[in-house]
Amino acid sequence: MSEAEPGTTSEQQAGTTTATDPRGPSHAEADPSPALHQVHAAPHLASGEHAHPSEAQYIRIAIILAAVTAAEVTLYYLKLQRTASNSLLLVFAAVKGAMVALYFMHLKFDNRILRRLFLSGFILAVFVYLAYLTTLGVFLK
Repeated sequence: MSEAEPGTTSEQQAGTTTATDPRGPSHAEADPSPALHQVHAAPHLASGEHAHPSEAQYIRIAIILAAVTAAEVTLYYLKLQRTASNSLLLVFAAVKGAMVALYFMHLKFDNRILRRLFLSGFILAVFVYLAYLTTLGVFLK
């Protein structure tokens, strides 16, 4: 066996290096700028955690959802004019859907772009549904 040169490690003797820089270990430590392929997490994701509602807030949301559901059931049994009751039921459904999406799907605490993507898809779905109902003649008297 040959004697190792001064300043080399056993990994260098074996032909393997642990540095990730293809220029070699001396360049990896000398280059202070980050490489272009490095990805950094968003500040709220850097710790691996993001804000969540507390248990008390979940209970408040559940109570609000239950109250809106009770209002929907009461509205159904009041036998109001059909257009008025259906309009109010749609508003109640939108409120409940928004609360579920914001808190239980964590969109309120997530990145702004994800909220916009969800909202744009939801708006598109509403317009497609309304167009379909229009072709069925639902809005005609």
